[in-house]
Amino acid sequence: MAGERTPGRVWIIWATGVLAYAVAVFHRQSLGVAGIEAGLRLGVGATGLSVIAMLQILVYAGMQIPVGMLVDRLGSKRMLLIGAGVMACGQLLFAVSGGLLEAIGGRVLVGCGDAMTFISVIRLVNIWFPGRHNPLIAQLTGLLGQLGAIASAVPLIQGLHRYGWTPTFLAAAAVGALSLMLVAAALRDSRPAVAPERPQVREAWAEPGTRLGMWTHAATQSSSAAFLLLWGYPFLVEGQGLRPETAGVLLSAMTLAGMVFGPVLGYLAGRHPFHRSRMVLIVIGSTAAAWSTVLLWPGRAPLWLLVALVIVLAWNGPGSMIGFDYARTFNPSARIGVATGIVNGGGFTATMSLIALIGIGLDLRGGTGLSAYRLAFAMQYPIWIIGAVQVLRYRGKARRLIAELSEGLGEVGGADQPAAATRPAQ
Repeated sequence: MAGERTPGRVWIIWATGVLAYAVAVFHRQSLGVAGIEAGLRLGVGATGLSVIAMLQILVYAGMQIPVGMLVDRLGSKRMLLIGAGVMACGQLLFAVSGGLLEAIGGRVLVGCGDAMTFISVIRLVNIWFPGRHNPLIAQLTGLLGQLGAIASAVPLIQGLHRYGWTPTFLAAAAVGALSLMLVAAALRDSRPAVAPERPQVREAWAEPGTRLGMWTHAATQSSSAAFLLLWGYPFLVEGQGLRPETAGVLLSAMTLAGMVFGPVLGYLAGRHPFHRSRMVLIVIGSTAAAWSTVLLWPGRAPLWLLVALVIVLAWNGPGSMIGFDYARTFNPSARIGVATGIVNGGGFTATMSLIALIGIGLDLRGGTGLSAYRLAFAMQYPIWIIGAVQVLRYRGKARRLIAELSEGLGEVGGADQPAAATRPAQ
């Protein structure tokens, strides 16, 4: 469909979607740098903060498949408009909240609107760009969206310290309203050429490539997402004794490094699709190694080691984007929204579980010192192990499926020729 519009128009459509996604990331991660202030304002401990973040992500993850079906039927623009409006309302409620219930309500609305955003933008990429360019454009989408994470780090920290809770989050709500107006004015959408007669959840789930993508997303994203969404900032400040400004700079550096890694992994995934799972396993292994070094270091880790940790965590996000390339490769366009929802939902379910486990670990140790954080962040190892095993398992199933198809399709033939899309769904 990209040939029906001028290239310039296609890039404007994509840029508008990316901006909407960046604002969604800003909303999503705004709790992460406000964790300490939120605990004091709401009178809750580590488990209470985990519940707030967990419910936000639970709503996000739970809505992925329904949103995927709606995007396939209604198109991206409508879903982006609804999502932007809901997130702005959530930040407004969070700004005026003085108790736990109001805060939970605000974050649930943020999670609800956030759930409508990324899938909608990925659908725009799938519609307007050729298949061979999809891995790179998807990575660029993810990394440019992380500009929202930068805006939720140092600027929000400074806003909270200078202006206080309510003005800072009222400003965040205003950013959401501006995003809504821009999408309404600049985005042009197109519905799928053939809409599915019924939701194709079973068919998407039956494809081993969909589940390979889901476990890829879960095993690679959870550590960095839990770090950015809630526990990274308290870990650096309370556990490692860094100044708040230094912690904010490290979180921003993590995002910037991810923006460098994204195009590299996107290019490699497009050029060497048969080796995507190896890239995923390298991301998982290096993340586990970096965390092991920090957690086993006697006393507080030196600054250079914490910098190394955030640099390694930075390629978790780009690594997780490979999961969406699996979803596209193994599913026809009529159910790409549902398949993307399954992949995204699985990843954020793992993130939600890890956030909860870290909070429980901190409360079990009864404090926020270094030893408590060591126990809490050790909760990541089961997720890495299970994720790696499942990636290997479904990689084998996907390769057996490819072997049944004509030579040159799917992961061997490259991203231009989706394997499972060429045969009827099972």
